[in-house]
Amino acid sequence: MLSVFALEGFGEIAAGDDLAALIADAAAGLLQDGDILAVTSKIVSKAEGRAVAAADREQAITDETVRVVASREYPGGVTRIVENRQGLVMAAAGVDTSNAPDGVVLLLPVDPDASARALLEGVVRATGLRLGVVITDTAGRPWREGQTDIAIGAAGVLVLDDLRGQTDASGRRLEVTVAAVGDEIAGAADLVKGKTSGNPVAVVRGLGHLVVSTADAAASVVGARALQRPSATDMFRLGTAEAYAEGFAAGQAAAAR
Repeated sequence: MLSVFALEGFGEIAAGDDLAALIADAAAGLLQDGDILAVTSKIVSKAEGRAVAAADREQAITDETVRVVASREYPGGVTRIVENRQGLVMAAAGVDTSNAPDGVVLLLPVDPDASARALLEGVVRATGLRLGVVITDTAGRPWREGQTDIAIGAAGVLVLDDLRGQTDASGRRLEVTVAAVGDEIAGAADLVKGKTSGNPVAVVRGLGHLVVSTADAAASVVGARALQRPSATDMFRLGTAEAYAEGFAAGQAAAAR
């Protein structure tokens, strides 16, 4: 049976804090073998010192951007959908002011999968349990209103459940179904963490089949980066303006030949 609950007792996280120790303390006596810890990226960023002055927000977005996917002006500014240094496509490169001190914006962890591995090692060392860690962040989705949490980092847990070759309830063979369980874990955890509750860590229980042993984690799990679709197979890689500009440039080049 699947169950999800938030851990309590977290104060404000500061740069240099031992986040694994804080999580282990908050979870003392509560964790079981096979549990998955879903950790909000904000507290990881705070612990890793990934903060810049708020006055530099737009420059911070630019600095974190690898590729502009789409942009749109609105009264008071411009919304940019970009691919960031972590390979994630999201608004403002994941640069955020929510749940941050006044005058500060938070950047995403430099390597969310590495951050997840470090957290996993620390909590496993403290508990001796077989666990998984998913680092989550909030993102919008094409064609859908609202935002949900997704997995941007992971360790000790499979983020894709490949069902190809199995049969459905009607006996039909599944040919393309690969469940994005990392994102589903992140979304489920967000239901109990919330955005304003001050509970940045949740425990997802009942998915032990997705948790790999610590000894096999490095070899068996490539982290949440496995959820990122490669550009070569992304049918919706470009925004409207960018696709138009690319097509116009190609037409100009063809006309010049």
